[in-house]
Amino acid sequence: MTRLSVEMLAADTAEPITSAGHAQLGIAVLAGIAVIVLLITKFKLHAFLALTIGSLALGAFAGAPLDKVIASFTAGLGSTVAGVGVLIALGAILGKMLADSGGADQVVDTILAKWGGSGPQHLPHEGGGGRRAGGRSMPWAMVLIASVIGLPLFFEVGVVLLIPVVLMVAKRGNYSLMRIGIPALAGLSVMHGLVPPHPGPLVAIDAVGANLGVTLALGVLIAIPTVIIAGPVFARFAARWVDVPAPERMIPQRASDELDRRPSFGATLTTILLPVVLMLAKALVDIVVDDPGSTVQRVFDVAGSPLIALLAAVLLGIFTLARPAGFSKERVQGMVEKGLAPIAGILLIVGAGGGFKQTLIDSGVGQMVLEISEDWSIPALLLAWLIAVAIRLATGSATVATVSAAGLVAPLAADMSTTHAALLVLAIGAGSLFFSHVNDAGFWLVKEYFGLNVGQTIKTWSVMETIISVVAGALVLLLSLII
Repeated sequence: MTRLSVEMLAADTAEPITSAGHAQLGIAVLAGIAVIVLLITKFKLHAFLALTIGSLALGAFAGAPLDKVIASFTAGLGSTVAGVGVLIALGAILGKMLADSGGADQVVDTILAKWGGSGPQHLPHEGGGGRRAGGRSMPWAMVLIASVIGLPLFFEVGVVLLIPVVLMVAKRGNYSLMRIGIPALAGLSVMHGLVPPHPGPLVAIDAVGANLGVTLALGVLIAIPTVIIAGPVFARFAARWVDVPAPERMIPQRASDELDRRPSFGATLTTILLPVVLMLAKALVDIVVDDPGSTVQRVFDVAGSPLIALLAAVLLGIFTLARPAGFSKERVQGMVEKGLAPIAGILLIVGAGGGFKQTLIDSGVGQMVLEISEDWSIPALLLAWLIAVAIRLATGSATVATVSAAGLVAPLAADMSTTHAALLVLAIGAGSLFFSHVNDAGFWLVKEYFGLNVGQTIKTWSVMETIISVVAGALVLLLSLII
């Protein structure tokens, strides 16, 4: 049994900090979530503060002593940051390196230049030549670019990075903006919600005690058909519903436009995929070898651990991304510092979400959900999806929905197989993406970058997010019947 599993078992079997019955605990959960929703939506309070106050409110309504509530919250915050904080930091560094070195632009331009079609295209970097992707293949090129680039990048960073490409391709190729933009957004969103090492899936894996390699493999398996349906397929309809030109004012300069040279496509792709390959290799060796005493398995257990896999990618990136771009040691150091700065808020939200999760568990709410669900005919995976959907609709935050739902349904994973625990994580991730609307920062980011009004954003972005959530959720349920 892993250290995480032992900690979860101890947490689940420890004496609750309150003696409240199911009715009072149910009211406490609703009150705690209502406080969080109200503070985020009505008073525009930062999610970190809202989660902290909501945890205290939950404990108070459950009749728990305040000192024990504080102890539960801080313990959960600390263990969550310890478990995923370093991984988020390493991912942020890799993403910053990828963006500033021009490596991301190199991947984008290479795929656009080589992806089918005919006729010349002047790529944005240095006015380079190539061949223009045809009208039918261009959405597929964009979804491929977004999925690859989205692996190590946070959603917001990926949007900022790819939007200039989307707008320039739409303008220069005379393509429908939605035909190009929806596949790119779908690729980023699916990676963000379903595939570690993104913060949401990592937090859910930590809370549920799922195997990261298995979750990653199943996440990629589910992500492929999901991104095809929500991306290129749905884009055909979105382009008919909303036909708008690329807004000139939103086409900014790309980072690599100011560089004399940039990394090669092969080196960049190798760096991006290294942590994924290492983590998948670990999962495969664990299944094939299945001998904890084996030297091969121990080597892969170390190399495929998220910390080592991401650290290896960052160190490799110094030589494959930063050095080819001509960055000095001082600039690399500054780039690392700048990459870490924006994630402070994310770390605090994730940590506070872990504190809220631990307060739920220590109050006995997790055990309550487990006991009540035994009398329901609803599958555990569907329950997890529905809980994440409800919190997502209320708070607008996929991360808050993920960490809160994971805390509520974590006890359901106790008797699950390795694959079903991974599917539980993916059900939560799928639910956390449901119908982004006006209380989601991503909604306004897409609206402004694409120059849409609120109605047009709902018809395109919001519907796309709902398709991702429903399709991914359905595939999770389907897989649970097969494996």
